[in-house]
Amino acid sequence: MTDSKASDEKNYRHSALQAIRIERQAIEALEGRINEDFTTACDVIMACKGRVVVTGMGKSGHIGNKIAATLASTGTPSFFVHPGEASHGDLGMITPQDVVIAISNSGNTAEVVTILPLIKRMGAPLISMTGNRDSSLAREAVANLDVGVDIEACPLGLAPTSSTTATLVMGDALAVALLEARGFSTEDFAFSHPGGSLGRRLLLKVSDIMHTGDRIPSVPDDVTLSAALLEISRKGLGMTTVLDAKGELTGIFTDGDLRRSLDRSVDVHNTPISDVMTRNGKTIRADHLAAEALQIMEELKINALPVTDDKGQLVGAINMHDLLRAGVI
Repeated sequence: MTDSKASDEKNYRHSALQAIRIERQAIEALEGRINEDFTTACDVIMACKGRVVVTGMGKSGHIGNKIAATLASTGTPSFFVHPGEASHGDLGMITPQDVVIAISNSGNTAEVVTILPLIKRMGAPLISMTGNRDSSLAREAVANLDVGVDIEACPLGLAPTSSTTATLVMGDALAVALLEARGFSTEDFAFSHPGGSLGRRLLLKVSDIMHTGDRIPSVPDDVTLSAALLEISRKGLGMTTVLDAKGELTGIFTDGDLRRSLDRSVDVHNTPISDVMTRNGKTIRADHLAAEALQIMEELKINALPVTDDKGQLVGAINMHDLLRAGVI
C-alpha cells in the first residue's frame, strides 16, 4: 500500500468517525428536551379525530415523509404533504380534525410559513419541530419540539446532517410514545404490514397452511412399519401420525424414527409401527402462529408436526416445506 493511499484511508476513517461522534452528541442532547412540549404534542395527537399531517421542505421534507410513515405504521394515521404543493391545492387535504406537524430547522422556511395562517384559520392544531425556538414556526405552534444542534456533521456546516438525524430521532420518540399510549400490539402492527415476510410471520396461523382431511398422513397403530412407510411416501410430508382404534393420536413416525429403526436392523415388514413410533411427541394447535411451529421445529430439530384441537384430536399436519412455501422462513 502506498503512503498516499494509506493517508487517504486514515482521512476517510477520521472524517467518518467525526461525523458519527457529532451526530451521537446531537441525539444525546434530545434527552433533555423530552419536556412539557413533548407531552403536549402527544396529548394533542392522542385527541386527534382526523389524521396527522406532516409537512416540511427539502431535507426536512424527506425526514417528514419517514416520520409520517412511521406514525402510520404504528397506530397513528398519518400522511405527508409537500408545503409547496399545499399552496397550490394540496392544502385541501388538511381538515380541522387533523393535527399538523411542520418541520423546519430554521423555523422560518418560506414555503412552510406561507401556509401557517391557513392552517391556523381552519383550526387544525400545529406542532412544530424546529432548531430555533424563537422562530415564527415555533411561536405559532401549540407545542414546539426542539431539534436544534450545535453543529452539523458536515464540516462546511451547510449540508443538513446532525440536524436531520436529531429530527428523525425525535420523530421516532414521538411515534413510540404514542404507540405505547395506544396499547398498539404486535398483531396491530402486523395488520399494517400484511405484505412481505413480516406480515406473514405475525399473522399467518397454522390453520392457514396445514394439511387437512385425506391429506393428513395417518395409519392405525396395529399396522406394520412397511405400511407406515407407504403412507409417508403417498402423503409426502416426511412423517405419518399413528392413531388408535378410537382415532386418537398415539404417536408419530418420522424420517428420523426410520433412520433409528434401520440402525437397529428392524424388520420393516413384520415390526408393528407402535414398536418404533415416537409416543407423546410434540404437537401444535391450529390457532397458533405458523411462526411458533417454525420455532418448535428448529428447537427440537424436527421437520414436521401433527396439529391438534383443544381436545387433543388430530386435525392436521404441517412440515418445514409448508412454512417455506408460505414465506414464514
